[in-house]
Amino acid sequence: MAIDTIFVQGDVERPSSSRKSLYRAWLAVRAWRLKRRTRQDLIEMTEDQLRDIGITRSEAQREIGKSFYWD
Repeated sequence: MAIDTIFVQGDVERPSSSRKSLYRAWLAVRAWRLKRRTRQDLIEMTEDQLRDIGITRSEAQREIGKSFYWD
């Protein structure tokens, strides 16, 4: 018996395009919030804490100043 005989095409409900769009929007907001929170954490770190994670204050400032769309 082949796997394709187990599933009938009509058995699987495909998400609508509006659901996909909503999900993608939710993922974008989630990513934005995570970036915002981690960049806020960088602002509050001391020089010793930054050194512990291997970055300088100037590197932290550069990261903090990035746009949401930058990686």
